[in-house]
Amino acid sequence: MKENILGVDVCDQTYDQLASHLLSDIENKRKSFIVAINPEKIMKAQEDESLRNLLNAATYQIPDGVGVLIASKLKKGNIKERVTGIDMMMKLCEQAHLHEKKVFLYGAKPGIADEAKAKLEEMYPGIHIVGTLNGYEKDEKVIEETINGSGAEIIFVALGSPTQENWIINHKEKLAPYVYQGVGGSFDVISGRLNRAPAFFQRLGLEWFYRLIKEPWRFKRQLILPKFLIKVLKG
Repeated sequence: MKENILGVDVCDQTYDQLASHLLSDIENKRKSFIVAINPEKIMKAQEDESLRNLLNAATYQIPDGVGVLIASKLKKGNIKERVTGIDMMMKLCEQAHLHEKKVFLYGAKPGIADEAKAKLEEMYPGIHIVGTLNGYEKDEKVIEETINGSGAEIIFVALGSPTQENWIINHKEKLAPYVYQGVGGSFDVISGRLNRAPAFFQRLGLEWFYRLIKEPWRFKRQLILPKFLIKVLKG
């Protein structure tokens, strides 16, 4: 099921439920597209109809952001837990490993996807990561042939938002994979190039606060959260 928060759809499923749906999509050869939803994107979508349409075009809109969880509770909705982009990616990698599904990593700077591949292979020995391609490759023919030639069933796209979502919408019908997820900077985190917030902050949904401590210049961006919640209450 989905809830609509200020015009943007958000799924209320858990990691396990989503993983089950996505495996079913692969088995039934259905194309599906996962996008992460947070208050910043929802607020931008208020003034950008094309962004709102893009977000709502996804098959699964995951509640990546504690503000989305709070908004659902304020509206007596059914979203019980955050589903972060990177953790959804890791869940899918775990399932790909268990069910022998083939994975492709596309995006980020040269070398990063290869480093992320090596780390994932350490974490899930035997996982079938059948190809990588950096986000600086611009030749459409090379991109399509590399991805299609790999036989991948799941592809993670790390081009930054909304570039990666637009890329998925424009390419998924021409490409072989069934499951598409835009993952932002996740390859950088998995490769070890970027540090994620400690587990304590993750459990409390306070990754945003950890980033604010580390990067005080983010303060203005964090002001979106109270504005978002006020708008939700008024709506």
